[in-house]
Amino acid sequence: MDENKIIITVSGADKVGIVAGITAVLAKIKVNIEDIKQSLIQGHFVMFMLCDTSESELNFKEIKNALIEEGNRMEVEIWVQKKGIFEKMHTIS
Repeated sequence: MDENKIIITVSGADKVGIVAGITAVLAKIKVNIEDIKQSLIQGHFVMFMLCDTSESELNFKEIKNALIEEGNRMEVEIWVQKKGIFEKMHTIS
């Protein structure tokens, strides 16, 4: 169900280990990556992930905090949104 889907956005200066660091956190907290896209634009790294949280024992806030903590450690910005809210924010009426 969509209630278990989240969108994760990662942005920052490109460096070795960003994908590995974020995906390691997701694996540890049992969040499944369903789709992933990444780009590098003039040294700026951007990654979008669609994930399923249905197997995780953590709630949305705990998942978000775990990812933001890793982002802070890696000096990248991370945004975590519920898929339904993300879609409503990006729909043109």
